[in-house]
Amino acid sequence: MAERTLIIIKPDCIQRHLAGEIIGRFEKKGFKLVAAKFMQVSEELARRLYAVHEGRSFFERLVKYTSSAPILVTVWEGQRVIATVRKMMGATFGYDAEPGTIRGDFGCSERYNLVHGSDSVESAEYEIKLFFTPEEIVDYELTDSFGDGRV
Repeated sequence: MAERTLIIIKPDCIQRHLAGEIIGRFEKKGFKLVAAKFMQVSEELARRLYAVHEGRSFFERLVKYTSSAPILVTVWEGQRVIATVRKMMGATFGYDAEPGTIRGDFGCSERYNLVHGSDSVESAEYEIKLFFTPEEIVDYELTDSFGDGRV
């Protein structure tokens, strides 16, 4: 059974012209893009997105950063998409991330980490609902799939 995850291409990624590169990695892996929205996030929405971190030392900086410039919010579908995307993103900070991962190849900051990805099925469901209505998520089959979400 295919699962869905939310992936946010963050302000630093947009500012560095890396959105296409990041999307391409997920497409080449075989995941299916089912929703996308280019937007400016309000501080209130950023607070809801990162509510699990409220009270931590970095929370306010994270909220300000996320709402500082446009982002590209996407929903991807596929077998084990959540765990696989987390591996593809790499460790939170680029200097800790392995080469070959998104953050390992493009990140070198303690503050900016290019992408956000849901960390569980439950958080994916919550996060997707923050940004998309059910009508905005497109259900379709890829021409190269087995008809069950696998490629």
